[in-house]
Amino acid sequence: MAQHAPPARGARLGRAVGANGSVTTVSAVVLLLPGSSRFSTGPLRPLARALAREGGAEGLVAHAVLHGGGSSREEQAGWAADEVGRRYGDVPVCLAGFGSGGLTALRTAGHPAVASVLALAPCLPDARTAAESPEPVKQLSGRQVLIVHGTNDAHSDPESSFLLAARAKKANRSTCRFEVHSDGHGLRDHQAEVVALSVDFVLGSVFSGRYSRPVTDALAAPPPLGLRMPLAAGFGRQRSR
Repeated sequence: MAQHAPPARGARLGRAVGANGSVTTVSAVVLLLPGSSRFSTGPLRPLARALAREGGAEGLVAHAVLHGGGSSREEQAGWAADEVGRRYGDVPVCLAGFGSGGLTALRTAGHPAVASVLALAPCLPDARTAAESPEPVKQLSGRQVLIVHGTNDAHSDPESSFLLAARAKKANRSTCRFEVHSDGHGLRDHQAEVVALSVDFVLGSVFSGRYSRPVTDALAAPPPLGLRMPLAAGFGRQRSR
């Protein structure tokens, strides 16, 4: 039986969604990092269902990281990535976070198991604070990175995620950012498109290395084009891999 990592205080993994959870079938893991409360999941729940549906046959498993008190969110996410290795072996990990979980995903990207980062409406300091005391980006080097932000987000300044993406792009060309025009923090108005985009990115980043044309274009485009890529209405309805 695999030996589990000593838990970071307050952290545990939720039930596996996707492949059977057997070490013989799991080939990649997505760690879902919600916002600061158990109600702050944004599009993570429908994303988990979509990943299980589209990636389960390839051995993809998703686990929510259930946070508690006693240690930082970054420590708990790092423990979760360690625990993935102990349960499933050397498989690629995607950190997918919403809100403050998106910030945690970006900050924890340097973990050696992490192959990609999906940050949905990440809660970053406002643009002025970010300019004076910028978030680190070196940990994103060598990872596939997608940031998605609603242009009408009143809770987390979308300009801050653009500034971070612009800095990250200099250290890591495999960085892109999509804007969801007229949507707010929860990304509810265009949830289907956000989930489809996220699934396309996750499956490409942990399995095939292939993406839909919009994601491929966004990764290849120089700033600011690939960092202000509009998410088209109906994205994913005609998606074929």
